[in-house]
Amino acid sequence: MARQPTERLAAAPDAPALAAARRPRIYYGYWLVVVAFIAQFVSVGAQNYVFGPFFKPMTDDLGWTRSEYTLARTLGQFVFAFAGLMIGAYVDRHGGRRLMRVGVAILVASMVACSYVTELWQWWLLNGLALTAGAAMMGNLVVNVTLAKWFVEKRGRAAGFASMGVSFAGVALTPFATVLIDEVGWRAAWRLLALGAAAIIVPLSFAMRRAPEDYGLQPDGKSAEEIAAGGGQRAAADLASSMTRRQAMRTSSFYLVVFAFGLGGLSIGMMLVQTIPFMTDAGYSRAVAALMITVASVPAMVTKPVWGYFIDRADAQRLSNVGFVLTAAAMALIVVSVRARIDPLVYVAFFLLGTGWGGFIPLQEVVWATFFGRRYLGAVRSAGMPFALLLSASAPLLASLYFDQVGNYDGAFLAVAAFSLVAVLLISLARRPSRAAAEGVGGMPAPSARA
Repeated sequence: MARQPTERLAAAPDAPALAAARRPRIYYGYWLVVVAFIAQFVSVGAQNYVFGPFFKPMTDDLGWTRSEYTLARTLGQFVFAFAGLMIGAYVDRHGGRRLMRVGVAILVASMVACSYVTELWQWWLLNGLALTAGAAMMGNLVVNVTLAKWFVEKRGRAAGFASMGVSFAGVALTPFATVLIDEVGWRAAWRLLALGAAAIIVPLSFAMRRAPEDYGLQPDGKSAEEIAAGGGQRAAADLASSMTRRQAMRTSSFYLVVFAFGLGGLSIGMMLVQTIPFMTDAGYSRAVAALMITVASVPAMVTKPVWGYFIDRADAQRLSNVGFVLTAAAMALIVVSVRARIDPLVYVAFFLLGTGWGGFIPLQEVVWATFFGRRYLGAVRSAGMPFALLLSASAPLLASLYFDQVGNYDGAFLAVAAFSLVAVLLISLARRPSRAAAEGVGGMPAPSARA
């Protein structure tokens, strides 16, 4: 089916078109939830969840320091942040199908090349730049912006189920990569993981679709009769209130949301990278250390639909505070319990951390879409990424530098806990902006409608 221009979203189809359109037995948006689940499993897994298992084998073999190894992820966050500026706007206009195909080609090539690394600059270039660029073209931003166009009333649940793929990478991929590396070595492990990524994503890309209106459908799978009876009012209002990138960036709420989720999510990247070295330094085995990622990832995965259920029925902004507080408490408890070697409390701490993580993606996606609408959401979300990802990029590197100077991670982990509490304040101050506020006051001209 031919791709339709973005402007088709500006208005719902007329009554005859609606009457002619038959609602399919299974709304296609639900297939996209499955696609998003798998795509996020592969993309986030390749970027983050396998990074920890490769940490000590590669640094021990190649003689790198922890901060030198971790710098690849910091560079990757910079790449992801600025690549998103182009990716988000492209998804708004054309959808994610071609992006996913190009992205998986780059991802697979860079993973294979990582198996031949001998110099530090090669690692930074391949893992930090190329691998991240490929993952960005098939991962979170692409699929979550797509889902926000296909769902409005069920947006929280759709984002919740789809983002389970992120956590499932921690449940399955981290221990799998750890065993794989121990069995075949880190070089062969990179090549085998690349083969798996290609086998999964290439066929999956054919299922991507830009927006329901392109195919005579309505958000949330509404039928022609439901739309005629006024059932699509929320989706119509969401579309009508949509802000362009320029309009959104003129509101204070844009920056409050960016920095709230940027600070509130610092623990994710840092713990995925540092948990294994942190735990093994404290005397735990690599298997137990990898298990802690799983202990966090299981509740992060299974609670996502629960978070999504409540998001669709309550205020996502206030629910965000719950997630941030859980994260702060868990980070502090991890430091205390690991240092005291209270093993049951260690498990509890990582379980709480995962529960807080469970709400992060669905809460963030719903808050962004609720505040700024779905029409230009890709462009708006991508505009916030450089700010948020520059924050998250610093966490793993600064933690490694802290370790290199102090000899432990305790202060770095406690600082991240404190930043989660700052996020509570920031998200509480944010207010849903109006188009009038975004366009200025006192006769100030409105920005162009360009995203």
